[in-house]
Amino acid sequence: MPLYEHVMIARQDLSNSQAEGLIEHFGAVLSDNGGKLVDSEYWGVKTMAYKINKNRKGHYSFLKTDASAAAIQEMERLMRLHDDVM
Repeated sequence: MPLYEHVMIARQDLSNSQAEGLIEHFGAVLSDNGGKLVDSEYWGVKTMAYKINKNRKGHYSFLKTDASAAAIQEMERLMRLHDDVM
């Protein structure tokens, strides 16, 4: 399966543990669809160059995944639906 890299930005009003919980949640989504989370890094709260959804800051996370295209599409679909992910 191909390797993918993702950068996810979560809302600034989440705690660090909640932002890291999102990484675990989307890793579980990948494993349910036959993929796996190879590595993840929590980059912390960073200031963005411009506002996204009226937020100036966000929790940045970096994900390396080994999954099929269908598993990646499902994870990205759920990221778009999740209220905490920008």
